[in-house]
Amino acid sequence: MPNGIFKISKPMNEPELTYTPGGQERDELKKHLARLGKSEVEIPLVIGSRKIYTGRTAKCVIPHRKDCVIGTFHMAGENEVQEAIKAALAARREWESMPWEHRAAIFLKAAEIIAGPGRSTLNAGTMLCQSKTAHQAEIDVVCELADMLRFNTYFMNEIYAEQPISARGSWNRMEYRPLEGFVLAVTPFNFTSIAGNLPTSAAIAGNVVLWKPASSAVYSSYQVMQVLQEAGLPPGVINFIPGPGNIIGEGTFSHPWFAGLHFTGSTATFQSMWLSVAKNLPNYRSYPKLVGETGGKDFVFAHPSAAIEPLVTALVRGAFEFQGQKCSAASRAYIPCSIWPEVKKRLIEEVNSIKMGDVEDFTNFMGAVIDAGAYQSIKSYIDYAKQSGQAEVICGGGCDDTVGYFVQPTVIVTTNPHFKTMVEEIFGPVLTIYVYPDESLDAALDLCDSTSIYGLTGAVFAQSRSAIVELEKRLAHAAGNFYINDRPTGAVIGQQPFGGARASGTNDKAGSKLNMLRWVNPRTIKENLNPPIGYRYRFMDES
Repeated sequence: MPNGIFKISKPMNEPELTYTPGGQERDELKKHLARLGKSEVEIPLVIGSRKIYTGRTAKCVIPHRKDCVIGTFHMAGENEVQEAIKAALAARREWESMPWEHRAAIFLKAAEIIAGPGRSTLNAGTMLCQSKTAHQAEIDVVCELADMLRFNTYFMNEIYAEQPISARGSWNRMEYRPLEGFVLAVTPFNFTSIAGNLPTSAAIAGNVVLWKPASSAVYSSYQVMQVLQEAGLPPGVINFIPGPGNIIGEGTFSHPWFAGLHFTGSTATFQSMWLSVAKNLPNYRSYPKLVGETGGKDFVFAHPSAAIEPLVTALVRGAFEFQGQKCSAASRAYIPCSIWPEVKKRLIEEVNSIKMGDVEDFTNFMGAVIDAGAYQSIKSYIDYAKQSGQAEVICGGGCDDTVGYFVQPTVIVTTNPHFKTMVEEIFGPVLTIYVYPDESLDAALDLCDSTSIYGLTGAVFAQSRSAIVELEKRLAHAAGNFYINDRPTGAVIGQQPFGGARASGTNDKAGSKLNMLRWVNPRTIKENLNPPIGYRYRFMDES
């Protein structure tokens, strides 16, 4: 067999298409939106080489047109979970022994399909499934997912190239094996790119995977699964099993070959999973690796020297893009008294100008929240604020689920820095502001650092460089992704590796080499080129 030391060139981030009026890509996207919106697909489980229709089904509904069904998906039960584990373990030997460059080629090809011929279909699918605007879908399912696949293969190449030094007379090598068993990937509704990244990052490293997508995003997740199949992913490497989390969790966490969990979702769910794994620890073949990105209560902290217009823009975009349904969305803000009157005036003007509605109307900035459960939960927080003597809703606050699950962009001002909407994760278009006295800057920073259990993202605004230095230092542990004079959202693969600590997860930084290192099991190999022929050492000589 011909040999070579193969190298993947460092990728460039996928350029965003703008979908401006009159452009060909806009017309193409609208055509696919119309096509997908008028059809209904049946989505099976994919286990090994088989498509399985269990008869236990649920609907894929367009959030901004809740009576419109675009798909029916079948759900896994206990038997299907065990079948998926068997299929994964059966595929394991061949997959991990495949030359790494051939594994990489599959995912690099998938990235080309996503960014090329599949672009409009995938964008349209995410827009309909998750009520994302054309811009939000483009930066998610196309740019970020293509970047994830390209950068993760590049990072894997870099890891494989890292080798130990060798002393004279020996040759030391490091072998990066996959984990011994299977990985469970549990993915969220809000980013198709995360749904695609969690199973593929582990698979790129040679692991076999069970993929449980969020029930409210099965439609777009299945589109990604189809791309992977088209790119040549062998059967059984990634097994697609939508279904109830408790059934899938029980079936996987109790299995002796469970080797890892790649999770994005709520803090409570991740903690429950961790406890389940701990209870089963004596049964496992090896210690499982648990990687989780969970909740956030992300902040914007303004210094008295902050520039007004950039601050207001960051608040609007950070809090209300994709209806605030981002782990990184701005959810609480601390504004000094001295600039509050002007910030308030501009913020109300900007929020009141936001158009919300069907994302197929490209003039809308916001769509609907994901489903009825999210709608009711978000509405309850707004209702709570309306009824409280410690808060005032200064704009928005309306909710209407007649046609779709629409929640207006809402700004709450509170006199209590520990008010419920300043502390709890809402995951919707609700921003709560606490106005602090300029002379109480230190106390306000302490509040920002200590109020929330989370530590995901945060942003500070200041024109004073000495103030920026102080804010960065004081909020060192408050956010794993920290932004200066920018909104706390919009991390780009290869530029801002994403993740936080505290109750926000294990901070293994998706989109970086750090994350890929979690999916390998290193083996050190020493070869003695001149082995000794006696056991005695020179210090043992008498003279």
